[in-house]
Amino acid sequence: MTEAGQRNWMSMLRATSGLALLAAVYEVTARSGGFPPTLLPTLPKIFGTLFALVADGSMIMHAASTLWRVLVGFGLAIVIAIPLGILMGRFRPVEKFFLPLVTTLMPIPSLAWVPVFILWLGIGGTVAIVIVIYAALFPMILNTWSGVRAVNPLWLRSAGAMGAGENSMFWRVILPGAFPFVIAGLRQAFVRAWIAVVGAEMLAASDWGLGWVIFDAKEFLNADVMIASLIVIGFIGYAFERVVFGTLEKMTVVRWGMVRTAKG
Repeated sequence: MTEAGQRNWMSMLRATSGLALLAAVYEVTARSGGFPPTLLPTLPKIFGTLFALVADGSMIMHAASTLWRVLVGFGLAIVIAIPLGILMGRFRPVEKFFLPLVTTLMPIPSLAWVPVFILWLGIGGTVAIVIVIYAALFPMILNTWSGVRAVNPLWLRSAGAMGAGENSMFWRVILPGAFPFVIAGLRQAFVRAWIAVVGAEMLAASDWGLGWVIFDAKEFLNADVMIASLIVIGFIGYAFERVVFGTLEKMTVVRWGMVRTAKG
């Protein structure tokens, strides 16, 4: 096995060990008798429910609905946030105009807007998408802005001395230099988007979605369904981190030698 393969194996082993420890603590607590089985079901009960919901297709449909809302809102946020962050980092008037607005709106919890958006847009999936856009927008703007401003001035002067034009300097120096910050912003925004969409699905009474499943199961004390839905949310988040963001990072900033991967 190659050194890279050994590192990947050890990393997977440590991650699995952490999950196994958490599962063991939960199972011991559930079987201790300190909580009613209805409120704290055992892991076999939870996974049995999860497999049943996956087998009948309902969990897949709910997960697909939530994921679709996240991806649509997240994609629209990228289209708005990254160009705006770049403009803020490159042009002082744009920065002075938008920075106070961004820093004022970002601390407002996205879920606090749900009742307002329901009044404006009605009940349904549109509210969840708008909430995702709001939640994902500001981390990407601020990280992109910070990344552009953090580009080493020596790189810019060197590129200028070698005759690089404005267009070439942007694509070959500024954007690659800012990309580690952009990826960090994407990661933060994706986490915020998932938190926002689940909460919005609960409050906006969507007929489909993992948030709706959790809220509906709470009404009937179906803790196994609630925890099964949380497992699905965690699995999707982990898959995106490893497959999407991890691959994007390896293809860009790691390949360019701008960041290093963790050892061991």
